[in-house]
Amino acid sequence: MKPSLAAGLSFTKSLTVDEQRCISFLGRENMVYATPRMVGDVEYACREFLLAHLDQGEDTVGAHISIDHLAATPPGLEVTIEAQVTAIDRRRVTLEFTVRDPLEECGRGRHVRFVVDKAKSREHLAAKRAKAGLE
Repeated sequence: MKPSLAAGLSFTKSLTVDEQRCISFLGRENMVYATPRMVGDVEYACREFLLAHLDQGEDTVGAHISIDHLAATPPGLEVTIEAQVTAIDRRRVTLEFTVRDPLEECGRGRHVRFVVDKAKSREHLAAKRAKAGLE
């Protein structure tokens, strides 16, 4: 990790809620931003932000997310993810986040990511696949 990664850093990312980000089981007229997609959008936004503060060969993986999905957002609206690094404990990075559409806060929570060495992760996964008989 680079010394630039510190508690207090924050970022904002905006995206448009398209139909692929929505639930459809309540019918087309009731399509709204799906909670699993909100979780994924937060995870990818946090990872993308953290990459600028990592050394070559490092990446991050999600380890925990707690989210309150507070309001329905229909397709076509833009949402803004705002997150702040609240703690760093060795390779564990904790972020607090909110997700807002133009009218209201639609989500909030906490996300934990771990900084990993990609080569070591590859070795660990190869060993696990071998042990499981997948290779």
